[in-house]
Amino acid sequence: MGLVKEFKDFIMKGNVVDLAIAVIIGSAFGAIVNSLIADVITPLLLNPALDAAGVKNIAELTWGAVKYGNFLSSVISFLVIAFVLFLIIKGFNATKKKIVAIPPPPPAQEVLLGEIRDLLKAQK
Repeated sequence: MGLVKEFKDFIMKGNVVDLAIAVIIGSAFGAIVNSLIADVITPLLLNPALDAAGVKNIAELTWGAVKYGNFLSSVISFLVIAFVLFLIIKGFNATKKKIVAIPPPPPAQEVLLGEIRDLLKAQK
């Protein structure tokens, strides 16, 4: 049981959670960059209407090779992943605050001293 508690404490540390979020977001953003290059920029650069000097004829540019759908899919996937992670972290932080926000009860001596103080104030 001690090993499970240690693992839970390790996972609940902010640094571990932040690192996991960074890896997931970085991976999703990498997919956007890869899609931008492979599906939008490269087809435009390899367009048959282009030559070394530039565009031969603007009207001859073939936009059909550009895969806007793949790029938009990557962007939407990134936004969904980011939103789900936001909700997970929001729940994680709320749970963490609830655990920390409950103060321990005061010791019995302090409670008795407080009652004595209140009684002395009431007598005046």
